[in-house]
Amino acid sequence: MKFIAIHHVSLIVRDTQRSLGFYEGVLGLRSSPDRPNMAFPGAWLDVGHGQQIHLLEVPNPYADAELPLHGGRDRHAAFRIQGLQQLVRQLEQAGVDFALSRSGRHALFCRDPDGNTLEFIEVDPGPL
Repeated sequence: MKFIAIHHVSLIVRDTQRSLGFYEGVLGLRSSPDRPNMAFPGAWLDVGHGQQIHLLEVPNPYADAELPLHGGRDRHAAFRIQGLQQLVRQLEQAGVDFALSRSGRHALFCRDPDGNTLEFIEVDPGPL
């Protein structure tokens, strides 16, 4: 067996439309028309190279969990990106809190409207 890539990451959300405001409106992702008709609301977002984020509007068994202050100490989905500075500006303009990686890498952590942690790692780092 050989791992090739991650196909998708599923994240639980309370309100798909509100979440799309973040994922499409702030991050600039696009919904995939390939999502089949399912018994619950949600969306599939394309992140490139056949990889996706699946938003699932289902009951969240972790809704009352206390989250660590820094996203790097929480379970999270990590994405390699180009344009970390652009993402910083987009998050600031949208009023989304974020924290730079404490490891010194060119990366940042933020949370979506439901507290799901996302990490963004610059693939071609320049100065922060």
